[in-house]
Amino acid sequence: MHRCSLLIRLLFALCLLAATVNHLRAVLDHGWLWDYGYGPQTLLASRVFWGALTVLDPLAALLLWFRPRWGLLLTLAIIACDVLHNSFYVAAHGQWTQTFYLSQLGFLLAVLVLSPLARRGVRNPLRPVG
Repeated sequence: MHRCSLLIRLLFALCLLAATVNHLRAVLDHGWLWDYGYGPQTLLASRVFWGALTVLDPLAALLLWFRPRWGLLLTLAIIACDVLHNSFYVAAHGQWTQTFYLSQLGFLLAVLVLSPLARRGVRNPLRPVG
């Protein structure tokens, strides 16, 4: 089970790091508060959220290795909030079949299905061994 947990956490970390590259590229090209092409009516809270993912995604990737339980929780929180948040914009602009959105939905599904398996392979520091 330990190997399975490692592979799942590696998959999650790679996805988070790919997202980090996308967000970092957006920050470098457009600044921290870019509207992601949705225009000036984009809420400031949305811009802050998208900018914050530049920091939160790599933090979750690191935690998957150094504090796996926290990393799994943060990964789930990030992708669940991201899909919920982005669904507002996707619905407003009829983007249900766009690659970015479908990939986020796929990652959310993977995290929901695989996190319990990954968690089983992580030792609980509060539980005595043996």
